[in-house]
Amino acid sequence: MQCLFGRVIYTGKEVLEDGYIAFAGREIESVSATAQGELLGSFEVLTPAFIDAHSHIGLIRSGEPESEAEVNEQQDSLLTLTDALDSLQMDDQALQEATEMGVLYSCILPGSGNILGGKAAVIRHFASDSTRAFVGRAGLKAAFGYNPRSTQSWEGTRPSTRMGAVGLLRKKLLEVQDKQERFAAADEEKRQDITFSAEEKVICSILDGTCVLRTHVHKVDDIAALLRLKDELGLKVTVEHAMDVNQSEILSELKKREIPVVYGPMEAFAYKVELKHESWRNVSHLIQSGVEIGLMTDHPVTPARQLLLQTRWFLRHGWSKQQAIELVSRHNASILGVEASLGTLEQGKWASVVGWNGDPFDLGSFPTAVYGEGRLIAKAGD
Repeated sequence: MQCLFGRVIYTGKEVLEDGYIAFAGREIESVSATAQGELLGSFEVLTPAFIDAHSHIGLIRSGEPESEAEVNEQQDSLLTLTDALDSLQMDDQALQEATEMGVLYSCILPGSGNILGGKAAVIRHFASDSTRAFVGRAGLKAAFGYNPRSTQSWEGTRPSTRMGAVGLLRKKLLEVQDKQERFAAADEEKRQDITFSAEEKVICSILDGTCVLRTHVHKVDDIAALLRLKDELGLKVTVEHAMDVNQSEILSELKKREIPVVYGPMEAFAYKVELKHESWRNVSHLIQSGVEIGLMTDHPVTPARQLLLQTRWFLRHGWSKQQAIELVSRHNASILGVEASLGTLEQGKWASVVGWNGDPFDLGSFPTAVYGEGRLIAKAGD
């Protein structure tokens, strides 16, 4: 048994003072006022490891030219078998830089050039290779709005309008749905003649809600289009970005449908027309709506190491420091489906803990020791 002392502990659910986090192997044994086992260090503040809920880290890599990036596969506009994990390169220096700032996990996704881009994967930043980095699945990337219609020079069938992009997706979903219905209605003998390809099996999982569509979408009316498709076919979706939303009504619709928003990136320049309403002030609409919120960096649009920095806009809108910590730990873990292992400091969770030399929200503070699943993986000065 080993333990860490914190004068202040943000557990991801509450704030404790003068406590110890004890762990054996990769799991936390207790969070209490009593030391248990070998004391590894004392810190001003302990927090859970932070989780970036939407990233392209390891796909667009530090120090490599744009031509080396592997975030978008250009062979067709509807891709279901491509997997972000297969392009992940663990020698991306950004992974280590994020780890040193307490961001130990990311959900990596294909880019938004395709209507369906491929599988998302939750990864640990401190693994030696992409197989060991894998933590779990988090759905399939989809994209609405400007980006899919901006890639007409790429291969395959490409839309030139928003209605074209949504139409291509609807067509594929309805074709597979029709096939499912014919299969369900057929007798045993006729079912032998109805087979589903590997791609169609993924579409089946979208239709039955076991696969979440992680949907790139910025503007109010693009979210409205997504909701129409969701309501029509009963899809399970998330809204990723939503940076142009400058009203609460559409967010309230997401709240009614229990659709979470993975918000961000908040430190990026509004470089295209569909971001013309982007502002830190829009956070007020998120909070007012009551929708479930996660936070992203969209690395490298904003560096992953700056994830916690983005929470200052929520503090400015009245959130507590504890709520800000929850946003990049417990909330992101829940949206990504990894809350059984990550997101909070409590018994049975992984011992992924960040030890700070002061208040994490003070610009002069930084992690002096970072533990990933029970191992010391970063130390200030190394």
